[in-house]
Amino acid sequence: MKAFMDKDFILQTEVAKKLYHDYAAKMPVLDYHCHINPREIAEDRQFNNITQVWLGGDHYKWRFMRSCGVEEKYITGDASDKEKFMKWAECLGKAIGNPLYHWSHLELQRYFGYTGALSKKTAEEVWNLCNEKLAQPSMSVRNIIKQSNVTLICTTDDPIDSLEWHKMIAEDKSFDVAVLPAWRPDKAMNLEKPDYTDYIQKLSAVSGVEIITFEDLKKALVNRLDFFASMGCLVSDHALEYVMYEPATAEEIETIFNKAMNKMVISRQEEMQFKTAFMTFVCGEYNKRNWVLQLHYGCKRDNNKPMFAKLGPDTGYDCINNYAPSSQTADFLNNLIEKDSLPKTILYSLNPNDNQAIGTILGCFQNSDAVAKIQQGSAWWFNDHKTGMQDQMISLANLGNLSGFVGMLTDSRSFLSYTRHEYFRRILCNLIGNWVDNGEFPEDYDILGEIVQNISYNNAVNYFNFDMLK
Repeated sequence: MKAFMDKDFILQTEVAKKLYHDYAAKMPVLDYHCHINPREIAEDRQFNNITQVWLGGDHYKWRFMRSCGVEEKYITGDASDKEKFMKWAECLGKAIGNPLYHWSHLELQRYFGYTGALSKKTAEEVWNLCNEKLAQPSMSVRNIIKQSNVTLICTTDDPIDSLEWHKMIAEDKSFDVAVLPAWRPDKAMNLEKPDYTDYIQKLSAVSGVEIITFEDLKKALVNRLDFFASMGCLVSDHALEYVMYEPATAEEIETIFNKAMNKMVISRQEEMQFKTAFMTFVCGEYNKRNWVLQLHYGCKRDNNKPMFAKLGPDTGYDCINNYAPSSQTADFLNNLIEKDSLPKTILYSLNPNDNQAIGTILGCFQNSDAVAKIQQGSAWWFNDHKTGMQDQMISLANLGNLSGFVGMLTDSRSFLSYTRHEYFRRILCNLIGNWVDNGEFPEDYDILGEIVQNISYNNAVNYFNFDMLK
């Protein structure tokens, strides 16, 4: 029997061990998509206790605690930080087979030097150990990032954001990790939302463009795109129900936008037509700027309406949406390529059943503009566990170019989540090691080592044009 989460955790073969320890482990971390707060980096936040860094905003953990029957006061309520941690420790002891068990213990090992198992039996010991360590200057936000060997972070930012914290970080020469904005214009697109006109007023004010028509909206967005580009932005990101393609004439789009601005009812078809026009426009702008387009889709958000009304979005009440028509994804990409405005694109579906469909769509739009210009994104959200990662990479290898894959991201709000890159790399090396061990690929470490290091880091540097890292 193997020891619990030792140095060869997940690595089943000698090939896998060599690939991880000699090649993958030493590569830096490039976190090209996350939800951390740049202000906390700018101010170099120091956390008071492990609950603040572990449980604050982490809806993965919240969902599991609810599954264990924990009262909401110990999850998002007014219980003390220690009480919340104790409840989490009790729950984690039951999390057999759940990636939270692996993630939590990797973080305990790497950042706190704790090699035991957290449960209700060890909760007091771990609480004291972690809090003592967090009080040290070495555990400030910036020092956590540095000790994690992170070279670049892309946050997630709205077009109306001032990016003041990014500016402050960039001007601070004592911190050499690049922290760049990533453009997330969902609020400018989602005209079905009740607060849409309020948002448009804010966008109008910050852009200096009076927005009355859709053409005005496009001018305002270009103004903000230029500002984001001046701050080093090279990446966009969109949260979609699915990748839609419902074309309409320019006149029809103006009519729909006018209805929204006058708070009239928008039909479902009109919503999809507007979003198609919006996405077509911004993708053309990304292509001009050589930005990368990220499309996250396949999520049904904000279920359990009473709890959503109480806690708001991103609190653990989302699920997989089983409707994501591959035909519309292909039609949308085809629409862009016909207009010569298809940017480098990463497709992430929350539904693992879409893996094969995505794999076949990719091959229709690849060209010499970039290695693996159209990517399948890493296993996302409900899929970023061992099985989900393996399935995504096997599908990509079967139908596309695994060696050109841009690899892992944290997609997290926690500064301790960089161990997810280690988790991913171990799974990657084990997968490849098993193929080699089974005689399916030669044991040539010049080739294998290059593939592993490229997927771990180098591919993302080149794909996103992060020239400061070259």
